[in-house]
Amino acid sequence: MSENGGPPLVTVSEALSFDEAALQSYLADILPGFDGPLTVRQFNAGQSNPTYQLAVKDRKYVLRKKPPGTLLPSAHAVDREYRVMEALRDTPVPVPRMLHLCRDASIIGSDFYVMEMVEGRVFHDPSLPGLTPPERRAFYDSFIKALADLHAVRPETVGLADFGRPQGFLSRQVQRWSKQYVATETETIAAMDKLMDWLPANLPQDDEAAIVHGDFRPGNAIAGQYSPEVIALLDWELCTLGHPLADLGYVCANYHADQLPTGQFKGLDFKALGIPTEQEFLDLYCHYSGRDRISNHLFFVVFSFFRSAAIIQGVYKRGLEGNASSRKALSLGHLARVRAENAWSIVEQNF
Repeated sequence: MSENGGPPLVTVSEALSFDEAALQSYLADILPGFDGPLTVRQFNAGQSNPTYQLAVKDRKYVLRKKPPGTLLPSAHAVDREYRVMEALRDTPVPVPRMLHLCRDASIIGSDFYVMEMVEGRVFHDPSLPGLTPPERRAFYDSFIKALADLHAVRPETVGLADFGRPQGFLSRQVQRWSKQYVATETETIAAMDKLMDWLPANLPQDDEAAIVHGDFRPGNAIAGQYSPEVIALLDWELCTLGHPLADLGYVCANYHADQLPTGQFKGLDFKALGIPTEQEFLDLYCHYSGRDRISNHLFFVVFSFFRSAAIIQGVYKRGLEGNASSRKALSLGHLARVRAENAWSIVEQNF
C-alpha cells in the first residue's frame, strides 16, 4: 500500500512498539519464506487498530493488531476483520489475501493478523486530487460497484450467517454509539444530546439485512498503481450484518460535510471534476444493486454523522490518554462537535 502524496510509513512509535524478534520467530514457523532480517514500519494513517508493514527479503506483508491500553467492549476486534475478509476471498468483493490470525497475546502483547501487501494508491481525500476527470469517474464507478457487490453477497453462502444480528440493527447501533460516546465524552455537545433522543424515535421501519462494511470510504480503498479502479477494500473493523443503506449514508455524508479533515468536498464542481453528484451516486448504486430507487437516504446520512462523531470522540479520548494509533488523534477533537452539528442541521432542514 502507498498513499497519494507520499507513503504513510513511519518509524514505529514507542507507544505502539512490540517485540519484533518474537514476532519474527513466530511467523517464521507459520508463513513460508518468512526469514531473513525483519523490518517493521508503521502506517500513520487511520485512527483505530495499529497497522504495520513487515518486510523480509523481497517480501512485504501487513500486520494489524489491537491498540494498547484499556479498550471498550467489542471494539478493535481484529479477529472479525480477518474472518470477514477471508470469507469474501472468492467473491467479487476486492479484499487482500489473509495469511494468518494469531489470538495468542503473549507473542506481541495483543491479538493480530497478517495479510498480503497490496501495492497501490490510497486517496484519503474523496475529491481525488491529482486524478483526471475520467480517472475520477472510473474510480467512483468501481468504488460504488464494490459496495453493491458487497451488499449482494448472501452471508450464509460465505459462512457469515452468524456474523451479526441483522434484525434491530439500527436500534442497537444507535444504542451502542450513544453508550460509547457517553463513555468517552470530554465536553457537552448539545447536538449529540439531541441526536441521541431523535434517532431512536425516527428509525426506518424496514429491516433490510446485508454484510455492511461500516467504514466504507475512499480512504479505505486501494486503487491500482496504474489504474484508478479499486483493487482492495481495507479496515473491516466495524463490519457486521445490518442495513446496507448505513454504508450508503456513510459515503453520502461527504456531500453534506461542512468540514473534512482531508480537504473540501461539499460544493465542488462535480461535473467538471468527473465526480458523481449525490443523486448520481445514488443512481449508480441502484443500478449495480438492482434497486428501483432510494427514498430515505438522509436518515442514514444523519446516523452516519452521529456514529462518526461518537467514533471521533473515542479516538480523541484515546489520544489524550496516549493510546491512539496515529499522531493526528489529538487534532480531531473538534470534529466530533462538527459532525454532530452537521447531523442536527440535516434533521432540522429535512425532517
